[in-house]
Amino acid sequence: MIATLLSLAVAAAAATLSPVETKMRDVVTADAGRSEALLERLVEQNSGSLNLDGVTKVGEIMRRELAPLGFDVRFVDMRATGRAGHIVATHKGNGRGKRVLLIGHLDTVFEPDSPFTGFRREGTRAYGPGVGDDKGGLVVIVAALHAMQAAGTLKNADIQVVLTGDEERAGAPLALARADLIAAGKWADVALEYENVATEGGRDWGTTARRSSINWAITATGITGHSSAVFGPALGYGAAYELARILDAFRRELPEPNVTYNVGVMAAGTPAALDDSGVRASASGKTNIVAAQAVARGDLRTLSPEQDARVQARMAAIVAQHLPRTDATITFSDGYPPMAPTAGNRALLAQLNAVNRDLSLPEMPEYDPAKRGAADSSFVAADADTLGGMGASGGGAHAEGEWIDLASLPRQATRSAILISRLAAQKR
Repeated sequence: MIATLLSLAVAAAAATLSPVETKMRDVVTADAGRSEALLERLVEQNSGSLNLDGVTKVGEIMRRELAPLGFDVRFVDMRATGRAGHIVATHKGNGRGKRVLLIGHLDTVFEPDSPFTGFRREGTRAYGPGVGDDKGGLVVIVAALHAMQAAGTLKNADIQVVLTGDEERAGAPLALARADLIAAGKWADVALEYENVATEGGRDWGTTARRSSINWAITATGITGHSSAVFGPALGYGAAYELARILDAFRRELPEPNVTYNVGVMAAGTPAALDDSGVRASASGKTNIVAAQAVARGDLRTLSPEQDARVQARMAAIVAQHLPRTDATITFSDGYPPMAPTAGNRALLAQLNAVNRDLSLPEMPEYDPAKRGAADSSFVAADADTLGGMGASGGGAHAEGEWIDLASLPRQATRSAILISRLAAQKR
């Protein structure tokens, strides 16, 4: 009796789907095998960010999926930035509904020399390099758009799909590398980003915010000489103590919610330096010599442009308070801007949760942005209401053994197909 009542309740909830939405759900379910086959093709093709040929080939796989759906697909060459390029696909609808931007990426962190290769399925899980980040997301995009075409909701929808080829290791200059994505964000009313869906406590969560990710570098200098004179008027404190002062002041004075400022590499000596890439430090010295140079490099993550500007200004002020006979400078590089948790983003999540209710799925609460990394959605969030984490669920991203839950592919594709269709039917 209880089972019957539960079945009736589920049926009643599902009845709130329109016939067209029901068809989209059914098409996604029927296409599960096709989606898994596409996932395998994508994963089997290595597309590490520096594997320009591999990224191009993944772009071609996606072109062959999107073009038959009525998209004008172009590959934007980005070799001037040291990377392969991006896919930009445009579907022209009736021009009356909301313009929707779908964001993913072609590249992975696994270069061709990685020992983690190939696609493997074990039960309901699939393993492979980039299987979730972000090839599972690419599959969700294709499955959702295919269902929309089958149900007739795609023909009137104005949609752009931007798949970057360097999300994991952006090309330089960044302004050029992200120019097409930023332009798409200015065109769009709504942006959906297809990195892995956040999962915790057995449920899916909504990503309404992501923190920034920019790098900083400090160079400290001092007067070198015999250690017996350290702290005195002739030599002062030396570069090592100046750098230590700065980093300890960061630790004590910068803490506030949603701010982190990691130190990734550092060195002090006579001399000491970072290499051109900023990932290796070299130093030499003796215990009885006061260090002439000290260097450190790390990242800064914040939740809003205002917070970012405030924290950078405070960091610069701390650096400027030198110990006697020392000097120091700090520089900030271009990076991923913050995606703040705006009212528009939250309203978009509310619309997704309306879809969840109609599908008899649990509602998705807002996920803590401190638990997520940066993503390409941050480049459009200033111009369009944005939701992240619309891709597959899984784990082990960026590590050998990365996996996804195959059952999440149809769930996420159905959510997307219905949400995009509803957005495209709303007047701009």
